[in-house]
Amino acid sequence: MNVLGGYDVEDLSIGMSATFSKTITEADIVLFAGVSGDSNAIHINQEYAESTVFAGRIAHGMLTASIISATVANKLPGPGAIYISQNLIFRAPVRPGDTVHATVTVRQIVAGKNYVTLQTICTVNGGAVIEGEALVKVGTRQLATSRVTGKESTARALCS
Repeated sequence: MNVLGGYDVEDLSIGMSATFSKTITEADIVLFAGVSGDSNAIHINQEYAESTVFAGRIAHGMLTASIISATVANKLPGPGAIYISQNLIFRAPVRPGDTVHATVTVRQIVAGKNYVTLQTICTVNGGAVIEGEALVKVGTRQLATSRVTGKESTARALCS
């Protein structure tokens, strides 16, 4: 583990996984609309949303996807990981009150470059709502140990 409590590339193995869960609230949707600028009526107008194929309001897809980011940042690889890319396939809507479970699983490790490919999936009541794949960069114990020169050693290890 690194000094922040996240995994270094040497700590990871294919198949490792972690899950983070969050219940999507009315406040989450309203705040996300404000922060993102996405005020699509499907998210914030119940009367309009009832007239759509979804028959009611749904959470923003990127709000739901942000739970994957929380899993990467807090669980696996954890603190210190740097997101490089993420692809997403939206499978089903998420509604206010739904609990989203985001799971990331290590699929590939490129030790020489400190890259890790993660399978990502969000589920609600056992059904997939988002599937995808993420690429993240992690630190290495070897580099961190060889560059321990002060407070900047962790940042250098992650960015090398």
